[in-house]
This record gives sequence, structure tokens and C-alpha cells, in this order.
Amino acid sequence: MNQTGDVGVLAYVDQPDPVPAPGMVLVQIAVAGVNFMDIGVRQGMAWTEMPNPKTLGVEGAGRVLAVGEGVDGIAVGQRVAWVYAPGSYAQKIAIPADSLVSIPDGIDDKTAASVMMQGLTASHFATDFYPVQPGDIAFVYAAAGGLGLLLTQIIKLRGGQVIGRVSSREKEAAVRAAGADHVIVDIDGKFVEKARQLSGGEGVHVVFDGSGPSTFQGSLDVLRRSGTFCWYGPVLGGPGPIDIMSLPKSIKLGYAVFFDHIHTPNLLRARSARLFEWIEEGKLKVHVGGIYPLADAAKAHADMASRATTGKLLLMP
Repeated sequence: MNQTGDVGVLAYVDQPDPVPAPGMVLVQIAVAGVNFMDIGVRQGMAWTEMPNPKTLGVEGAGRVLAVGEGVDGIAVGQRVAWVYAPGSYAQKIAIPADSLVSIPDGIDDKTAASVMMQGLTASHFATDFYPVQPGDIAFVYAAAGGLGLLLTQIIKLRGGQVIGRVSSREKEAAVRAAGADHVIVDIDGKFVEKARQLSGGEGVHVVFDGSGPSTFQGSLDVLRRSGTFCWYGPVLGGPGPIDIMSLPKSIKLGYAVFFDHIHTPNLLRARSARLFEWIEEGKLKVHVGGIYPLADAAKAHADMASRATTGKLLLMP
């Protein structure tokens, strides 16, 4: 990106190949993931301390080309994936060795790149932030998106029930295929009464809301007493100042950050390995909603922002 702005600020350009410094690994990128945070960076909501021009993207999968001094346990030719390495919209990237995970032979590059950011985020939401218990009812916004589909499946793996919210009938089938017990099609915020009916009139145990300030009140209303409000999605902004004494029904409100799920290299590798195991066992299915040439990153951004897509969007260098 040459400056902040709309998709027109993105350019496909030649740059020198990176060189791995000590502790770093040079990777040939096979697939890069597209995430809402990339749109936030482009719009000037993050990475503001990093001068322009800068390369977007943080997630991907590929093969090791070279290792820097002091790197152990990673070999040239090894297939690896990562969840946070700025500059992943590229053909090659130098990444800290501690940020890489090994991809099992049974997992292809597209699947690995699809599950890192959104899979680890979903894992955090349903196992750390709110450990879903059998019988719990969860309300999932944007249930047809890459994160929503994975989160729905992990909630079901843990014995929970899912009420998924989508913006169109076209998205309903994907959410049901992921295992959602109920799907509410809603574009104007009139979901609360239906969700409360589906939860027996009590409200849900947990709501996962990444839809921005416009849904904040609805999320409060859809919760039962002592329910948990999981807020995420900083690209769309926060709800503004909150008077904690005004929060209803003894609810618990928190801002979930996936880095807290993988704050050490060992945790990153353990959590990633669990996701890969679920995929290999057929318990977790990754839905790729669109694959674009790297040169068409601007179109991927436009399509994601339109909210017309389902599943994960990928770039192929």
C-alpha cells in the first residue's frame, strides 16, 4: 500500500528478495490469507507507526528456502505456516523462526493458510475466552464468514448449540452445513426476539460479536443472566465509553485477542497442531470462499468489504 485509503492505494510491484537475519527463516509463499485486519491497516486503523509504502498481509503457508543463523528445528524444504508475519502479500518473506508451525503431510497449503488466523481465533473464543460446555447456547455473528464457520464447528465439537446470524438467504446453507442448530437471516438488527425464542426465552449463554458498534445493544439484549459477551473485530470500531454499572443481567463483557491464546511459541504450535488434527480427523472443515491471484489483492479486499462472500479468501502469488 502506498498510502491509506480505498483499494486503489494497493499496487503490485517488484521488490528485492528479503534476506533472513539471525533467528529468521526465508519462506517461499504458496498461499496468503486475507483478513479484515488487512483492510484496517489499509484504512489507517493499524500499523500507523510503520511508514508507507508497506506490504500488507500477516498469514500464509509456504516452503522454507533458507534459514538464518541460530535457527534450529527448521530445515530447507520444510512446509510451514504462520498466523502473524507482516508483509505476507508477497512471493517471499523473512519470518522469525518462532512464528512458524510445521504443516502435516495430510494438510494442503490452502487449508493451512485458511485456518491460522481465523482458526486460532475461533479456538481462543470457544476454549479459552469462554470454554463452551455441553448444552451451552452461543450466538455467532457473521456465521458464514471464515471465522464464523470455524467457530460454529468448534462450538459444536465442545457440545454447544449455535444460533448463527447471516445477512442473506444465500449464506444460510453454508452455516447449516457447518452444524449450526439455527440460522437467523437478518440485515436490519431485528434478531433479538427470534434468538431469545430459540434459546427458550432465557437468552444465550455467550455471544460472539465482531460486527461493530451497531450490534452492541442487540448483543446485550440477546444474553441471559450472567451470560458472556465476547467482543472482537477492532476494524469496525468500539462501542464507545461504557458505564460498567449500566451493564444488565450480571453479564461478563470482554475484548478477546487471539494472541493471548498463542503467547508463546509452544502454545502456537500446540494450538495449531490441534486444529490440524481436527481437520485430518474430519471434525473441522475449512471452507474457501475465493482464491485470487496476488496481483488482484484489491479485488479480494473489495469483495470481503462487500460482505457478499462466505468462508476464507486467499491470495496465490
